[in-house]
Amino acid sequence: MLWKHYVYRRGDAVHDLWDGLFHNRPINFLYIAGRGFDIRVKAVLSQFLDNIRLSGHTIEKAELLLVGFDRYELSEDLAELTESNAKDLESLFQEVGEVTNVTISESSDGEDDLSASTALRITIREVLAKITDQTDIILDVSSLPRVAYIGLLTSILSKLVPNNNGGRDLYANGVNFQVLVAEDSNLDSQIKSEDPDNDLVLIPGFSSAMHAESFQDWPLVWFPILGENRVKQFEKIAISAGIPDTAEICPIVPHPSADPRRSDRLIVEYKLALFDALKTPTSNILHAHESHPFEAYRQLLEAMERYRDSLMILGGCRLVVTPLASKLISIGAGLACFEMQPSNQDENYGVAIPYAEPRRYVASLQNLKDSDPELTSLLLTGEAYMS
Repeated sequence: MLWKHYVYRRGDAVHDLWDGLFHNRPINFLYIAGRGFDIRVKAVLSQFLDNIRLSGHTIEKAELLLVGFDRYELSEDLAELTESNAKDLESLFQEVGEVTNVTISESSDGEDDLSASTALRITIREVLAKITDQTDIILDVSSLPRVAYIGLLTSILSKLVPNNNGGRDLYANGVNFQVLVAEDSNLDSQIKSEDPDNDLVLIPGFSSAMHAESFQDWPLVWFPILGENRVKQFEKIAISAGIPDTAEICPIVPHPSADPRRSDRLIVEYKLALFDALKTPTSNILHAHESHPFEAYRQLLEAMERYRDSLMILGGCRLVVTPLASKLISIGAGLACFEMQPSNQDENYGVAIPYAEPRRYVASLQNLKDSDPELTSLLLTGEAYMS
């Protein structure tokens, strides 16, 4: 288990982590954030920059990379909020470094109608090209959609922590890779994703298990991580990904949770699509910690390893993970998939992360403004993991 020991901080403890992490050394950092409508991203960047400023840390070089999106239909209010957020982020950052914008776009170099998977792959390649000689990489997922932050998370990890003789070194040559989240699972559940695309998005590096001919005869185990207002996406994935009738489906619900009835409500919400239509036995339900991504990572990873080992007698298996839940559980799922990713083509299993990307997001401005998120930080690589 890569993150058997880990660094995870919440609330004021995040500032203590930053004080120790940046102490007595120059900082050359790349800060990656979403150019979206979620105002939580401003609070996170403000706290990060205030900590550096008030603690007197030395900034050698800094760049803010804003990832934008032109594939979504937004209300006029949300579109205006997106532009306002972007201006505020640029204004906050201009004192410490430069700002660069990249866009997950429907077209590139005059070519129309790029698939969502291709557009995501192109943008991730642009982001990875920005990672050069930095001491710190910060991925703020507060205003990024799931496919973007899971794709960026797993791709950055693959660049910093490649397979070397079958192992992975989280020291990563001393590069500190940190994921920041303004966590408010209640707000996440209130942001509606509508009109899911017919073409599934496949996270780069996690597609061969869905398409490779040699994998198609292997049994499939599907781990949909359930979240509110995502039933249409769930149904679209079940059809478009070709989940067979013989698949073993293991739905994952948040537990423990700040709301002790949340998992019960999710089971009711998905009753028709998951339990009636697909005949999923309730005994297959798994639990993942709502607010502790490393616990969610451990719980999913152990389940994936159990199925891989038990299905080895049949020649191999396909492990399919679909994150539809709030941010911290989804990050934990991304870490589990990164660790389970086969190191070579000779492995007798594959891992896929298919997702039905919505064409439209709906959110209440009042709910966004009333949100009281908790700042959390996951330090995934760097000096803390020096052996």
